[in-house]
Amino acid sequence: MGELDYRAEDHSARKTLHFLQELLRDYHPRDFEIKLWDGTSWAPESSEFRRFTWRINNPAALRRAIAGASELSFAEAYVHGDFDIEGDIKAVFPLADYLRSKDWGAKDKLHLAGALLRLPSNSPSTTIWPAARLSGRLHSKTRDRQAISYHYDVSNDFYALWLDEQMVYSCAYFRTSGDDLDTAQKQKLDYVCRKLRLQAGERLLDIGCGWGGLVIHAVREYGVHALGITLSRQQLEFAQRRIQQAGLSGQCEVRLLDYRDVDAPGTFDKLVSVGMVEHVGESQLPEYFGCVFRLLRPGGVFLNHGIGRAGNRPVPSQPTFTDVYVFPDGDLPPIGTVLPYAEEAGFEVRDVENLREHYELTLRHWSRRLEAHADEARRIAGEMKYRIWRLYVAGSEHYFKTGRLDVYQTLLVKNDKGNSGVPLTRADWYCEQE
Repeated sequence: MGELDYRAEDHSARKTLHFLQELLRDYHPRDFEIKLWDGTSWAPESSEFRRFTWRINNPAALRRAIAGASELSFAEAYVHGDFDIEGDIKAVFPLADYLRSKDWGAKDKLHLAGALLRLPSNSPSTTIWPAARLSGRLHSKTRDRQAISYHYDVSNDFYALWLDEQMVYSCAYFRTSGDDLDTAQKQKLDYVCRKLRLQAGERLLDIGCGWGGLVIHAVREYGVHALGITLSRQQLEFAQRRIQQAGLSGQCEVRLLDYRDVDAPGTFDKLVSVGMVEHVGESQLPEYFGCVFRLLRPGGVFLNHGIGRAGNRPVPSQPTFTDVYVFPDGDLPPIGTVLPYAEEAGFEVRDVENLREHYELTLRHWSRRLEAHADEARRIAGEMKYRIWRLYVAGSEHYFKTGRLDVYQTLLVKNDKGNSGVPLTRADWYCEQE
């Protein structure tokens, strides 16, 4: 069961340990230690294997988190410093899954409720609330700019601590699980270009171009003329500086622009969107695909890369941690919901690929790199932002690993009177460019 070590005569600590023993009596193996505010500790079941230590810093924190009965309430306790997780934060999520899925009988529920009510409740948190505060109509242009700024304008220096050298903030592409992050992201950029079958002189539009990694790669390696658009001022400044330093200003441009404001119908040969559709919202998908369809010439190709929840997972009934603290107004409809909107806009679906395992590996790299630069991340973005991103990246890795989230690359064609222009096989996708 694990050894108990009482360091002080604190009755609230004893009550808390008793409650936790009841709550976790069927959780095995318990591979973590619990430490309370007064020094009281409960060792793991095996003294040889401690994956993390769960510190409860506030006497009332556990009661508030349990009473909240949601992923969000536990996450907030960590974000605000009422809980600390020392060690492997990813190991927390199997415990969270257990607590969420445990089928408590009526007798157990009554017993636990009584024990919960005996826990301290008079120690309110005094920390600052860091959640997003957006105004305006959902998915209006003004509100979307606020949502994008909240997430992406944290600091370019912050993201540079844990992204690859090209600052690619989306799923990498691994040929082997041993690939380093820089290699895997370069492979992803080239994989996207090969799927689009880019040719020299073509016009490419990148919706949600981030820090410019893809447009720079496409211009440099494939000779296209590329336009990237973003709603993040910090990304814009970074991308423009990189384009100028690379000497690509004649062929490559990045603008601060909403995709709905691109007024160039039928002028792009190829169009790509990587990690942007998650911000669109299901209600706006008809407009999204309609805009893209109008921008492409007949025979043009669109690669849409985005995260979706697994098709057997319902829409969350209440706001999640990610909704409130990470991606405000984000939406992750499953692929079976997204594709009909593309077809209704006039697109022909030519290929769908799920890269779920690749995103798990990507997030593993990001998590390690972020934690390795924890002190600098705190200095740049502050303690709470670091906690938010540490929890978000680790939790996302768990969700992809367990199949609750997928990430799809979908190749769509605006066929020209039945002529798709697509080869009979995908062989060229898997041949490295010389």
